[in-house]
Amino acid sequence: MITTYPLIKFMGTGDILLFNLPSIFYITKERKTLEYFNQIKEAADYVRANTSDFRPQAGIILGTGLGALVNDIDISNELSYDDIPHFPVSTVETHHGKLILGQLSGRRVVVMQGRFHYYEGYTMREVTFPVRVMKMLGIEALMVSNAAGGLNPSYQISDLMILNDHINLQPANPLTGPNIDELGGRFPDMSEPYRKDWVSQALAIARERNIPAHTGVYAAVTGPNLETPAEYKYLSIIGADAVGMSTVPEIIVARHMNVPAFAVSVITDVCYGEIKEVSVPEIIAAAMKAEPGMTTIIKELLSSM
Repeated sequence: MITTYPLIKFMGTGDILLFNLPSIFYITKERKTLEYFNQIKEAADYVRANTSDFRPQAGIILGTGLGALVNDIDISNELSYDDIPHFPVSTVETHHGKLILGQLSGRRVVVMQGRFHYYEGYTMREVTFPVRVMKMLGIEALMVSNAAGGLNPSYQISDLMILNDHINLQPANPLTGPNIDELGGRFPDMSEPYRKDWVSQALAIARERNIPAHTGVYAAVTGPNLETPAEYKYLSIIGADAVGMSTVPEIIVARHMNVPAFAVSVITDVCYGEIKEVSVPEIIAAAMKAEPGMTTIIKELLSSM
């Protein structure tokens, strides 16, 4: 069957231009993609202009209750998300909304103190926009932290899980739509979403420092509600060791740009056995308890990169 589409006439000065609908939609998407790329450049240019052309080597994204790492940074500049062109603004109370640039473990870093989530109403391109900007600023590695629920029965509250893989159950992907060839290929490989030697090295650091840590698979869901007992059971059956509402879109975008990635979860509640109600203050407290260990791993791993 041949599908036909109505033609739309655009009247110019004596000319008639004919476009069918699919062509119009494609042109519109192409224009939006070009606009998105230009927005990334504008945001990166703003950061450079306001940080004496700071060139970070690594990007770090701090998750819920995990913002204290900034206390160890020799800070050169702090920029509010509100001031950076086209940057989203976090609506989550526990996310501060600052881009911090400075030195950590002998490396130049750009740190997101507060991230964005799909459940806040942003598109996936908006959620991952800062990662694109960090790459344009020059990062060669991305390190991500998050708070997650523990599905693996061997995990306890405030343990760390170093991600060695993930399962993406979120309903959208930041790479849909026309590809931006300047940033990466159309079909990025995901056979190694988390750099394997960094995973091994992080686990060795944890063991040497007596930090409770595991390696495992992270399942990304939409949120913002926590999951039901049946959903926890399902996630465990399909191979997840922990579940959360972030990280995976950022990792996908990093790998699209060929940026190697590392990620660590703080287990803030257990999602096996008898499921008990958990509050945000309890999640924050569990994250803060684990934060010194997470900070140690990130700092030591960063120094060896």
